[in-house]
Amino acid sequence: MTSDHIRKSFSILFVLIFFAYLFGPLIIMSLTAFNSSSFPRVTPWECFSVEWFEFLTKDQKLIEGLQNSVFIGLGVVCLAVPMGLAGALMLTQVRERVRPWYYTITISPILVPGVVLGISTLLFWDRVGTMFGASRESVFYNGFFLTIIGQATFISAYTMLVFISRLQRFDRVQEEAALDLGATHVQTFRKILLPFLKPAIASAAVLAFLASFENYNTTVFTIVSESTLTTFLAAKVRHGINPSISALAVVIVVLTLLGAALHEAFKRRELAAEKESARVAKGEQKSRGAQSRFLFDPTVIMILLIFTAGLGTAYFAGTIGLDECKTEVLAEKRRIVQERIKKRQQKTMFQDAGRQALTPLTQEEIKKRQAAPGTSNFQGLFSPENLEEQVGTSKEETQDAPGRAGTENFQSIFAPRNLEEQVGSEEQKQSE
Repeated sequence: MTSDHIRKSFSILFVLIFFAYLFGPLIIMSLTAFNSSSFPRVTPWECFSVEWFEFLTKDQKLIEGLQNSVFIGLGVVCLAVPMGLAGALMLTQVRERVRPWYYTITISPILVPGVVLGISTLLFWDRVGTMFGASRESVFYNGFFLTIIGQATFISAYTMLVFISRLQRFDRVQEEAALDLGATHVQTFRKILLPFLKPAIASAAVLAFLASFENYNTTVFTIVSESTLTTFLAAKVRHGINPSISALAVVIVVLTLLGAALHEAFKRRELAAEKESARVAKGEQKSRGAQSRFLFDPTVIMILLIFTAGLGTAYFAGTIGLDECKTEVLAEKRRIVQERIKKRQQKTMFQDAGRQALTPLTQEEIKKRQAAPGTSNFQGLFSPENLEEQVGTSKEETQDAPGRAGTENFQSIFAPRNLEEQVGSEEQKQSE
């Protein structure tokens, strides 16, 4: 294997790891949306279902937050795109010495944290409302107005960058020629500059809408009592989530892919139409397969495949027998729970036995265990109390007490006087 092959292998491996890191979470999250589990997870897999998509449509607060996000996004587009276009056009008109300072000032909102922008927007319009004596129901305290204004302050800078990159390729000679031919500045802008900026306007509008749709840091301060999709999801995560969030993510991803695919398809169709018109202008015949090529476009085929796969998934999930699958999963869960309870009980029994073995015995239990079996009739003959009493008693006391406690059955066989009598009787026998 040569060094070139090693380099290519490492390059392919790096690309695969990069795409796995980039799209891996999206794939896993998409799979959790089709699992019947009440918590977003892939393993253990329970049942294939689309019930969380139906649950998503019944969540009124989420639908309301989605509608608010779309409304605010459209408002930001209507405000940020003209602001960005005006800023880009102004940048091309100022002197070269002032241009760096102007560029720095207009781009600076991007560097400001969203939290600061949200708080400053809220405080500024509150002071304005106080100055005019406006009530709390006025526009100065409206959450939608404050959110659109607050987001547009930095999203307009993004759109301005898009217009600047497009204007760098614009030939100013066309404007000068139009003005020399008698066109006004408005006509020049509407018929020459605006058509040239049409792709940039579309890109800036999409960028502004997406940036507004997913914004949280600024929105959480300016939305006041309302809620958007991002703020609603953030509040829901604190209290626990279910796979309906994954279902929403799948819907957003699919819509984004469909939008991108449609945009690419129409863009290629426009390019093909331009080439065809150029051929007709040159006197060439129109290609017969110009319309048929559109049907074989890769993006169109991908759109059809995604749509077909979506319908097939819904049909397959509806005919899989979800109730039977859930019954089996529930029975399996009960069996696992019972096994865990049994293991826990056995573990508790062993722990109790160990504690009993390690627990110190009382004095009475020690006496009971020290007593040998079959010695109940001796009744503490050799107990320390008896020995202490005999050591502490005198000869007269022993004579007065013919029996001790515990020696009734043996008739004081070990009493000292019995020993003395036996010794005396032996001496008498010897003397005889």
